[in-house]
Amino acid sequence: MSKNKKWLLLALKILISGALIVFVLSRIDLATAKARLSAVAPGMLVLAALAFLFQYVVCALRWRSVLTALGGRIAIPRIIHLFYMGTFFHQTLPASVGGDAVRAYLTYRDGIGLRISVSGIMLERVCTIAGLVLLVALAQPAFLPRVGAETGAWMVYVVAGATAAMIGGIVFLSLLDRIPETYRRWRAVAALAKLAADTRTLFFNPLAAFRSLAWSVLGHANLALAIYLLARGLHLDVGLLDCLALFPPVLLMTALPISIAGWGVREGSMVYAFGLIGVAASDALILSVLYGLLTLVLALPGGLVWLAGGGSTKELTQGLAATKQDSPAAGKP
Repeated sequence: MSKNKKWLLLALKILISGALIVFVLSRIDLATAKARLSAVAPGMLVLAALAFLFQYVVCALRWRSVLTALGGRIAIPRIIHLFYMGTFFHQTLPASVGGDAVRAYLTYRDGIGLRISVSGIMLERVCTIAGLVLLVALAQPAFLPRVGAETGAWMVYVVAGATAAMIGGIVFLSLLDRIPETYRRWRAVAALAKLAADTRTLFFNPLAAFRSLAWSVLGHANLALAIYLLARGLHLDVGLLDCLALFPPVLLMTALPISIAGWGVREGSMVYAFGLIGVAASDALILSVLYGLLTLVLALPGGLVWLAGGGSTKELTQGLAATKQDSPAAGKP
């Protein structure tokens, strides 16, 4: 992608984030939101922060389980260290995929094969989405009585459709190497064929698939717990089951690379999702902003960890460029 296109894409993401935030702000009572924020319970804020810190461990172990299934070996303390550094870039780079590229480079720099490093990130993303869908499906039966019959009816269809799409997507990925050999000379096609083989290695192995998906579900449940603690700190009438059912879809929307670190998209999604159970728009907005600020603050020390390990902007730029050039997508072995 040319430099002009990159700047244009960045400007578009900033515009989307800004427009969504302005739209949400225009629909809430700012005075009420400010009063709610000033009354947050410090104890609940601390507990939520601890849940976020635990999240780094869970996500690192999810990442490690995928790498292990693909043949990459890395110690638990090291993968947590690498994940925390990657989280800093995830929060500070214009898109979450930028943070994923950093993590792929970090494992590659640690001696994990490039194919495993790249496939590990891509398939961990698949596990993340699958875990979101599974958690919502598991929480749905107990959650539906909280909403009206009409809302509950379309939610059943949405969850069923998302589950079918998730299964279909994994099967589709696993069949991408069935593309005729004639087209394998194209770099992108060759890379997709390798990803298909790695997809089967992970998801067609029951133990490996269960381990990775279990870490994913646990991670999303832990984030739902963090949201619940923040909601209680804000004195909102929100239950843990509500957060288990409503927050994963918000995370799914936030993962779309159309905004700056999910800002704007998350706020709009939170206002809509929690509005289904009667939470005021101003309260849902404060909950979302508090979540975003807390994740940002806790991720910032990851930059210090990167610098303490001798990392630099120049090294990162050169490393990412080299990784991209040598990646399977570039036609290299």
